[in-house]
Amino acid sequence: MIKNKKINLAETNIALMGSDLDHKCRAEKAQSEGQWHSVGKQVGIRVWRIENFKVVPVAPQSYGTFYDGDSYIILNTYKKGDAFKHDIHFWLGEYTTTDEAGTAAFKTVELDDYLGGGPVEYREVQGFESDKFLSLFHNGAIFILKGGVESGFNKVKPEEYKPRLLWIHGDKNVRVNEVDLSTKSLNQGDVFLLDCGLTIYQFNGSKSSGQERTKGAALARAIDDERKGLPKIEVYTEGDADIPDVFWSTLGGKGTIAPPLAKTAPTKSEKVLFKLSDASGKFSFTQVATGKISKKLLDTNDAFILDLGFEVYVWIGLKASPNERKQAFGFATDYLAKNNRPAFTPVVKILEGGENEVFESSFDA
Repeated sequence: MIKNKKINLAETNIALMGSDLDHKCRAEKAQSEGQWHSVGKQVGIRVWRIENFKVVPVAPQSYGTFYDGDSYIILNTYKKGDAFKHDIHFWLGEYTTTDEAGTAAFKTVELDDYLGGGPVEYREVQGFESDKFLSLFHNGAIFILKGGVESGFNKVKPEEYKPRLLWIHGDKNVRVNEVDLSTKSLNQGDVFLLDCGLTIYQFNGSKSSGQERTKGAALARAIDDERKGLPKIEVYTEGDADIPDVFWSTLGGKGTIAPPLAKTAPTKSEKVLFKLSDASGKFSFTQVATGKISKKLLDTNDAFILDLGFEVYVWIGLKASPNERKQAFGFATDYLAKNNRPAFTPVVKILEGGENEVFESSFDA
């Protein structure tokens, strides 16, 4: 099943506990708790995909490959001194359903609870993944294919393979996305693989980087190995006169290659700090400070949301109530939606005592 309706990220928050989605997730609690059993006790990553409200493990050999119609949960376990520490990322594909995205968010909270409430949580959106997330995978790269859950079960022989175009792009970390099979998808600044099953064409844009070209070659070899060396690999650079006609005809014909894609600069805005509290018996979400902000404003009894413009932090005090802990992430995503902020703005949840350098350096006193 190929999903082609883009997800509305504003609908994926987890503020509305008790919804139909919440009940469906809780109905699967026993199953999901089984997935969490014994996790977080060994250094390394674990990856799960959301399938029909269930958390289903992904085979280790497929780590780093995602489908744009799905949602995933990724747990990274590492050691700091003698203690295990954890980061939890939930990744939302561009065409994932609202139910899948919501389930990923709910189950992330559940995994966080299972691990004692100490993990740092990250919401990752396709195309805007954090460097921290990308660094979890081999060569700092992820591979995004079109389709959803069912796509991962389809195995075909190379000679029966439906052509696909893979876009390799990125500076420090490289992303691989499946894009439309069209000359219009090509640009001068990146590398592309046209996978025709038994022939793999690598097209290097004239202004692509050496890292992108190296990653393209590595990916072509990996596909070749997967098919037991049956395909042949042909490498061309934009402007080469010997690019075969079949390359262009597969993409719908020759055309003008687009210039390098412009890079989006991070959103800049004045810092703002909000407090979330249910001390009165109902939730209040109030602005505490703007501009220069002192860390002394944080209260261990409540939850706070710090908007840095390019990133939003959810800080949970050690004595925050259970509801404040559960609802804070949802209030942060609601805040983005209500203020017409980019829905892909990174949201990070941290517990008091687990602050990172970016968060710590954001305060003025």
